[in-house]
Amino acid sequence: MSVYRRGEVWWYKFRFNGQVIRESADTGSKTVAREAERVRRRELEEGLNGIRRQRARLFSLAAREWLDLKRSVLSARSVQIELANLKHLGPHFDRKLIGDIEAADISRYQQRRLAESAAAKTINLEVGTLRAILRKKRLWANVQPDVKMLSAREDVGRAISQDEESRLLAECAGSRSRSLYPAVTVALATGMRYSEIRLLRWKQVELEKHSLTVGDSKTEAGTGRPIPLNDRAYYVLDMWASHFPNREPEHYVFPTEKCGASGNAFTPCVYATDPTTPIGDWKEAWEAAKERA
Repeated sequence: MSVYRRGEVWWYKFRFNGQVIRESADTGSKTVAREAERVRRRELEEGLNGIRRQRARLFSLAAREWLDLKRSVLSARSVQIELANLKHLGPHFDRKLIGDIEAADISRYQQRRLAESAAAKTINLEVGTLRAILRKKRLWANVQPDVKMLSAREDVGRAISQDEESRLLAECAGSRSRSLYPAVTVALATGMRYSEIRLLRWKQVELEKHSLTVGDSKTEAGTGRPIPLNDRAYYVLDMWASHFPNREPEHYVFPTEKCGASGNAFTPCVYATDPTTPIGDWKEAWEAAKERA
């Protein structure tokens, strides 16, 4: 067995069953080329002995092929979720042949992720991605009987009382993040998702009709749905719009802003606003307001 370089790409060469096998490993890494040679040799040995009919694949290659096929039917958000799942699965499975993955390997993965403080629901989503890849290769049925999903809490929470809502809004209004109050008011009035509010543009808001239209959403049914505004949401958005007299339809309702201290601790000094970029998040301001409330 030997590996050698041609330009920027490594190749491997070995003799098998009286023939010289010389193939490109399609990589710039010598280590990966050696592993590719090992996998190819094993694949030929198994084919010669009738162990497997389909060509062996490393999990990393099978995962890439599966995701390439799914991109055309998945939303951009779903693709990002699958990429995040594969990022966690990779260190544990990438160097394994997909046909060698057993239920015990999946169980060990679950335990390792729990030790890393990952939530059971998150781990189940990651195993769901692994399951989809194995199903594509007709291999999931071999391990399914011995794979158990983790027990995950499905708490739906509780509705806050009117008094709690009033205290929460009061603390949001006193936040240094001046957009927190209108954003939370819209959330309470419409039930919109976090990303739907954060990425809301002025062209989607029709104040004269007391309504707004949702942009891209997590689901196809959610995208483009009209939502009526109650009086409180209308007045808050109308007040918020007065801060942006030169707003354009494509501008974000909640743009990124930089704030500094002012003479009044309850009045943040906004010294930089970029209406073409949405706010990053409200996490710090939101957590602080909840704690105070």
